[in-house]
Amino acid sequence: MSLRSGVLDAGYRSVVRPVLFRAHGGDPELIHESLIRVLAGLGPLQRSALRLLSGPPTSPVTVAGIRFPGRVGVAAGLDKDGVAVEAWSALGFGFAELGTVTALAQPGNDRPRLYRLRASRAIINRMGFNNAGAQAMADRLDRIGVRRGASTCGLPLGISIGKSKATPLSDAVSDYVTSLRMLARYADYVAINVSSPNTPGLRTLQDEGLLRDLLSGLTHEAAQLAHPLGPVPIFVKIAPDLSDAQLDRVVEVVTEHGGQGIIATNTTLARDGLAPADSVHAEQAGGLSGAPLTGRALEVVRRVAGSSSLPVVGVGGIMTPDDAVRMLDAGAQLVQLYTGFIYAGNALVAGINARTQGRTT
Repeated sequence: MSLRSGVLDAGYRSVVRPVLFRAHGGDPELIHESLIRVLAGLGPLQRSALRLLSGPPTSPVTVAGIRFPGRVGVAAGLDKDGVAVEAWSALGFGFAELGTVTALAQPGNDRPRLYRLRASRAIINRMGFNNAGAQAMADRLDRIGVRRGASTCGLPLGISIGKSKATPLSDAVSDYVTSLRMLARYADYVAINVSSPNTPGLRTLQDEGLLRDLLSGLTHEAAQLAHPLGPVPIFVKIAPDLSDAQLDRVVEVVTEHGGQGIIATNTTLARDGLAPADSVHAEQAGGLSGAPLTGRALEVVRRVAGSSSLPVVGVGGIMTPDDAVRMLDAGAQLVQLYTGFIYAGNALVAGINARTQGRTT
């Protein structure tokens, strides 16, 4: 552990996290919302001070034609509406993926819908793509001058798009295309979320025929949207619960129909690896993230990277710098944090940056 990450880790674990986890009566969703509001409210001087504390990203890499200043990014779900978009670079991240956002604004599933499983270092969520809609995100990003390729907020931005719950599967392509049209000018890449377990029927879009139609429709639309940098790269985010045969078919479809990357993985429906103290939550509906997913996410990254030349973004169960290094060694070019960031704060970001400094592959 580097000196910087050690200091940050001690401060987060002994001071920040205990206060955070007790706020709002311990309600994890209210805590999350408050954290995003705090980050969104930071001014330029506060962000500069935080940047000095967190340290810069390291090990720049070019993926899908995008220059990333560092390997570790914000996973979709942390900043669903792009509210805190100006703060993420100050925490040491090399990129941020906003969303998942949908064409139609929607409240998501009924509360409570987010559970913290502390003994397992895990989270179960069934949020259901709660967000203010693609147009609201476009308006917000436009107001602060975000543009594709400009790194206005100090880092590249991906935007994750999903299907609106009210839209039938038969109209999924047009629903995703609507979001793409609204957001492509602001995104360095667009991620297609077809793997959340919390929108009924969404995961069927990973099936070969449906994914082919969706990806073809989106890449065609991206080609029609004039931009000096060319069509916006489209990545596909996949579930960890796919079989090896299903993974292979997804890779083939993405490769053959213009996808430029795979994000592996989303949350899992499995409940393996939970600590006995958390067994009371095992029956909760929703996707599980965090330490119980570490092994499976690594397996998926290794298989996808080994069977394709597509760049891979590794996400799922990255709780320590060693987990991130193993993801990169398995073939990922980039990694993303969600649950690990909740449990370890920006000490984890600093630790990964320190471990990957000077990395060339």
